[in-house]
Amino acid sequence: MAQPRRIAVARLWHEANSFNPIPTRLEDFRRREWMRGEEALTGARGTATELGGLVRFLDDHPHWQVTVSRCTSAPPLGPVTTEALSAIRDEILADLAGQHWDGVYLSLHGAMVAEDDLSPDYSLIRALRAAIGPEPLLAVSLDMHACLDPSLTGAVDILSGYHTYPHVDMDAAAHRALTMMERAFEQGRRPAVALRQLDFAPLSHGMRTEAGPMAELVALGQEASGAEGVADVTFFGGFTYADTPNTRAAVAVTHDRGLAPEPLLDRLAAAYQARREAFRVSLPGPREGLALAARQLDQGARWPVTLVDTADNPLSGGIGDTTALFRAMMESGPDLPMLFCFFYNPDLVARAHGLGEGAAIDCTLGGRIAPAFGAPVPFHGMVERLTDGRFRNRGPFEYGREIDMGRTAVLRAGQMQVVVSETCQSANDPAWCDLHGIDLSRIAVFGIKAKNHFRAGFEPLCGPIHDIDCPGVAPADMSLLPYRHVPPAFYA
Repeated sequence: MAQPRRIAVARLWHEANSFNPIPTRLEDFRRREWMRGEEALTGARGTATELGGLVRFLDDHPHWQVTVSRCTSAPPLGPVTTEALSAIRDEILADLAGQHWDGVYLSLHGAMVAEDDLSPDYSLIRALRAAIGPEPLLAVSLDMHACLDPSLTGAVDILSGYHTYPHVDMDAAAHRALTMMERAFEQGRRPAVALRQLDFAPLSHGMRTEAGPMAELVALGQEASGAEGVADVTFFGGFTYADTPNTRAAVAVTHDRGLAPEPLLDRLAAAYQARREAFRVSLPGPREGLALAARQLDQGARWPVTLVDTADNPLSGGIGDTTALFRAMMESGPDLPMLFCFFYNPDLVARAHGLGEGAAIDCTLGGRIAPAFGAPVPFHGMVERLTDGRFRNRGPFEYGREIDMGRTAVLRAGQMQVVVSETCQSANDPAWCDLHGIDLSRIAVFGIKAKNHFRAGFEPLCGPIHDIDCPGVAPADMSLLPYRHVPPAFYA
């Protein structure tokens, strides 16, 4: 009979854009994900999330006795307020301190920034290690875009990051970390984590893992993980819009303590460095993108041709308010069905819901938060559809997770449809289309504030997809941003 294991679990998942003017508050965490105890496990069952991976592991390991502390996440807005971070951190530490644990599992993103801390994920790790003592195994899962602080190697025994982008292996990353913990229990050997940082910050635009440089690196990591004494290899890209001293590429290895990891880290870091140029991208602007879309439509391209405004992607910390792509679409001229997703404007959504479906509406769209990224665009049309903003993901990215976008409104002016929402969340799952009554096969040009995660669910539904660069807080040209902690040499 397997020996019982007493395990504690907590989750604090947030990625901050240092240039987003909207701070991340406690209510942002409460709205997106705020669970603990049995509720957290019940809600995660069957989902492609870290907690979903935990549930799957526990089903196969009933001898694990798990206590679930606070599990929470918030959308990638600006830095987290001191009040919010303190409330969450203090709750987790109070739950875990002064008790006996065989192991602790933390689900973190790794690119959080707080008002008074450039490395709060790792401050939490250090505080947690101090609270639980040196004996319990500490396993952590991280996003591929974590900004790894070297201090984690002295506190963490097991590290596993996402190996896919779009991140469709969140559950697998958690399952790997937990499997490594169980193996350490069974073998009676405590693993260790080794880390190598590199002096460049790759753009996530070029980091998709279906092909290209990151796909090649992931394959190298999987090959290395099969070697004796190597339990996991993860390549991290850092999050280029978190302005921290640890915003850079890195490679981490979880290994047996009898293995000297330096030769492996030397080889993997050299492979990463050799691909530095392959991560660079050059993107067209909105008008060039629309001209390309028009040519492809004339040549019979499948509908819709999709233009992705990556600089205002909410999952890169975008504000959901920039107007360059929308203005260009409105001025483009072709009398073809077009769809724009989205503008974040709670007041306008409330107004649309007050007017009701079928009502005329005159308003301006965008430009209310940061007009420097594009002036408001006048809009004269009608309220076509109103929703409660709730659906359950059916695509591979965070499959099965319940989504609450707040209320939304679909506005129409001629051939143009525009979605406006109460929260700053883009469409990353086909169920978004179901909610809004949208058939993409009837849309010629689809403009969306998104990036790579969008592709996981929408590539099968779209024709050509083109990333474009517009003014915003997450541009492809990093030289446009006023970094204080990321040297220009990292992205020049």
